[in-house]
Amino acid sequence: MSQTSQLNEISTLELAQALMERLSISPDDWHRLKSNRNARASEQAAAAMVFLVKNEPQEAQARLQQAVGWLDKSISAPPCPTHGHK
Repeated sequence: MSQTSQLNEISTLELAQALMERLSISPDDWHRLKSNRNARASEQAAAAMVFLVKNEPQEAQARLQQAVGWLDKSISAPPCPTHGHK
């Protein structure tokens, strides 16, 4: 079976969700990638695609705005959620 025919067997939502999963930053990679603008923008753009496919444009727009914020440097990484909590 060719790659194209394999992709045709997968729904658009499943493809978008797979991309989102692939681009999501895992807790193990958080410290290493928390300030990586490309990784953070990619993560948000993939999430936006899932919301677009699910016909949730407001959620998609919020994620796209986050992605743009990472790219134009108007937002930065928040502090680590585990620091300061003992």
